Amino acid sequence: MARAIWKGSIAFGLVNVPVKVYTATEDHDIRFHQVHAKDGGRIKYDRVCTVCGKSVQYADIDKAYESPEGDKVILTDEDFSKLPAAEKHEIPVLQFVPNDQIDPILFEKSYYLEPDSNTPKAYVLLATTLERIDRTALVHFTLRQKTRLSALRVRDGVLVLQTLLWPDEVRAVDFESLDGVAEPKPQEIKMAETLVETMSDDFDPEQYTDEYQIELQKVLDEAIASGTGKVVSQPEEAPAAMDAEVVDLVAALQRSLEASGRRTAESSGKTAAKPKAKAEPAKKATKAAAKKTAAKPAKKTAKKAAARKGA
Repeated sequence: MARAIWKGSIAFGLVNVPVKVYTATEDHDIRFHQVHAKDGGRIKYDRVCTVCGKSVQYADIDKAYESPEGDKVILTDEDFSKLPAAEKHEIPVLQFVPNDQIDPILFEKSYYLEPDSNTPKAYVLLATTLERIDRTALVHFTLRQKTRLSALRVRDGVLVLQTLLWPDEVRAVDFESLDGVAEPKPQEIKMAETLVETMSDDFDPEQYTDEYQIELQKVLDEAIASGTGKVVSQPEEAPAAMDAEVVDLVAALQRSLEASGRRTAESSGKTAAKPKAKAEPAKKATKAAAKKTAAKPAKKTAKKAAARKGA
């Protein structure tokens, strides 16, 4: 685990739970530098003042706000320190809410909380309680002079804090393209539900991979192995022929169900087993019919021979 980015305590009524905070996620995207295409030199950025034209050190930079009317206000670090903020080293619990009442769209960034005490009994008590009552604690969390509403929950016995967006940070949506659209037909809904059922399974994140990053790493490895530092051009593959657009929604669903059914059968390995079981009775019936057919002409021939003798 990386270095803790925050230390403090959770204020749970009169109970104090000392914790250390760690970033719970990490970005595995491959990073690039901007370079001069001509000679590969790194591109550097210079903070230049548009008034005096001189380079400015970061310590000499303040923050400015410009209103829609064009009024400009400059604030210093001292001005920001006077603004109200939650206690920087305390995570106060505001209330407990049912887990399903928090819309996932509000989740922003996740952090792990580690007990910061020789006797983490209070930490375990809070985690066990949240898990048993199936609720999430709403808290205030201040990091880098910014206070966010956050959700405190349990994951694999560990407290996880997830910062939430404020309600006004989620954009309202109203697409005119959805106005007046006819309701799906019962047949379409039934087939769609069947298709969903055939494609349903338990979620296992391990079976999904970032194919883009994998292929990008291969390209970089090949460029390094070539010793030139540049990507060797590859012949472009001809684009695959596209199926004609399926206008009929029911036909599209039917094709999807058929394709899904084939994939399911192939993966289970039962495709070839079923026809054999049904083939045996069919063979027996065919043999029996053949015997009956062969027996009838034989009887007629015997009768004709007896009549001739009598004559």
